[in-house]
Amino acid sequence: MHVKNIKKLKINLRAGYKEYRNKLTQRQKLSMDSMIQSRLLALFEYANADTVFTYVSKSIEVDTFALIKAALANHKKVAVPRCVPNTYKMQFFYINSLEDLEKGSFGVLEPIPSRCKLVLDYSNGFCIVPGLSFDAQGYRLGYGKGYYDRFLAQFKGFTVGICYARCVQWNLPHGYYDKPVDILVTEKYIRKMAKHRNKP
Repeated sequence: MHVKNIKKLKINLRAGYKEYRNKLTQRQKLSMDSMIQSRLLALFEYANADTVFTYVSKSIEVDTFALIKAALANHKKVAVPRCVPNTYKMQFFYINSLEDLEKGSFGVLEPIPSRCKLVLDYSNGFCIVPGLSFDAQGYRLGYGKGYYDRFLAQFKGFTVGICYARCVQWNLPHGYYDKPVDILVTEKYIRKMAKHRNKP
């Protein structure tokens, strides 16, 4: 497919999945978020992780506030991203509570650098990855800025995408350098990608 057509397809897919999420009632969203959280917290890969890397959710995303609280209660290190100004890169910082966050880029809560320690080691850990959609192979459709694509290129630990089942499709357009997640968690199922299952 032509690059221009792929770009248009992604724009249309993003619009569709945003519309679906915006139409969810609070009750529907809370129920699905809770089921996703339960499945994720039961993963062996989560239990075995010392550090949890996670995004801080916006209103249309699968909630991560409960996941952050659970990880802190489980005595894990929790690292969340801060966008580097004038770039499409992120830096992760360790937080000790939600009080360590402030409103930053795109209205998203980000770690307060003066209160948080910068993460320097991305060689392991468990990373919760956002996406408007994922496909059956673990590839994701993000918001189009490429922040997580750049981060995942250097991250060496386990990656898990969390997404509503209605936002998962069989095949998404992706580039040569795009990295699929190792595990996909929805409110209905957990899917481990076979080719990544034995990841060291």
